[in-house]
Amino acid sequence: MPDGDASASSIEIARNAFRERHIGPRYSGPLHLATTVSLSLLVAVASALQLDGVTPLEWLTVPLTFMYANLSEYLGHRGPMHHKTRFLTKVFERHSIEHHSFFTDTAATFDSTLDYKAVLFPPILLVFFIVGFAVPVGAILVWLFSANVGFLFILTAVLYFLNYELLHFAYHADPGSWIGRLPFMSRLRQHHLVHHNRKLMTRYNFNIAYPICDRLFGTLYRDKGER
Repeated sequence: MPDGDASASSIEIARNAFRERHIGPRYSGPLHLATTVSLSLLVAVASALQLDGVTPLEWLTVPLTFMYANLSEYLGHRGPMHHKTRFLTKVFERHSIEHHSFFTDTAATFDSTLDYKAVLFPPILLVFFIVGFAVPVGAILVWLFSANVGFLFILTAVLYFLNYELLHFAYHADPGSWIGRLPFMSRLRQHHLVHHNRKLMTRYNFNIAYPICDRLFGTLYRDKGER
């Protein structure tokens, strides 16, 4: 049973309120997950098929895009997701208030497939990310450098997004399931669950996928007797 700053009853109240507000009768968690995976892979494969004779210098686009994505994830999470701003109030409310009330460090797993909606981004946001960001930036890179650079950027950015979604999903799945028993999952899951501690969530462990920027910016949690 959850302890500390969140009781089992308050978590259940928060979960029921989220379900009533956001989960309609036609919602399907497995379909939501399948849509995210399918659309991401479709764009990634389409981008990969456009590559032709990639040079060693062009391949550098992959690690550079990966690091850019990790930094963007970190800044977005540490910034508007946890600090209320004028134009991104809904982002703050959905994450800091609803997501962190739905899941705590002591009550972190789904109750059913309907709860997938509390973790996965809406498919429309994936479409917006692809159409409004990945493709335009990729087009600029094609103009500045080459077609390979542009498509490698789109490929890496979309796969990073998918990786982010799948890892976040895995952290909130049953740790005893096959997903929870994957290599390194326990360590990554614990990194994320520390962030779900209400006392620590605005200060530590903002990376969801890989804690690279948490290490670089000194926000990687180390046990200091604060929990």
